Amino acid sequence: MDIKASDVKALREKTGAGMMECKNALVETKGDAAAAEKLLKEKGLAAVEKRAGRATSEGRVVVKTDGKKAVMVEVTCETDFVAKNVDFIALCEDVVTTAWDKGVTEVTPELSAKVLDLATKIRENMSLNRIATVNCAADESVTSYVHSDQKTGVLITLKADKSEVLASAAVKEFAYDCCLHVAAFTPRYVAVADVDQAYITEQTEIFMKQTAELDKPENVKSGIVQGKIKKHLAEICFLEQPFVKDDKVSVSKKMEEVGKAAGGKLTLSKMVLFQLGSN
Repeated sequence: MDIKASDVKALREKTGAGMMECKNALVETKGDAAAAEKLLKEKGLAAVEKRAGRATSEGRVVVKTDGKKAVMVEVTCETDFVAKNVDFIALCEDVVTTAWDKGVTEVTPELSAKVLDLATKIRENMSLNRIATVNCAADESVTSYVHSDQKTGVLITLKADKSEVLASAAVKEFAYDCCLHVAAFTPRYVAVADVDQAYITEQTEIFMKQTAELDKPENVKSGIVQGKIKKHLAEICFLEQPFVKDDKVSVSKKMEEVGKAAGGKLTLSKMVLFQLGSN
């Protein structure tokens, strides 16, 4: 069957498949463009399903925010080459915009379908891993940061007892610095109160074993263990960590100072950290 070059070109532009694949699909479907497009999509889906078990360690974290609302998404793929592909970048922007417009708070079939559509076109395993949505109350504001490699994203929501506090340039700078801090030090918890008691018990037992052989009274050993626990919690809890721009004070102490200077009181409402491929 004689297949026009213009038909092959049109199908290629629509599906992203190779020239020969498009020509063969048109031959197989006797020139039916719609049937050929369907055939190529089916072949692309089959290729993606074959690769479903392959690791998706590359991708992008994308954020959309206006200061009162924020949506952050993580879309993964197999290779750095695809992560930098203009179609993949456009997909990520489409996903975050759709989630924003529709008030989506979790992965939906519609959003997954967008990812699958590009995956079948490129024939690489992809996934919409997660979505975080923040809707601020009147006394809150949200600040975001995405690292230059697009693999780390942070949302920080601060709450103030006075509206003018959130409008302060110093408070806005502090909120952004908090985002930088979280991206750099990746705290596991926000506050000590958030740490599971089973984890604290486990760490306590580890430190007790480490001090068991010390030639010291039991009360001294107990004090050493408690000191180790306090230090460990300060390392993994955001509010207890030394602040990135002033390591002589903790994040919580710096927040208190910044709020007071702005004429009010600041508290942390929410912290969200996305690191590509890590849940």
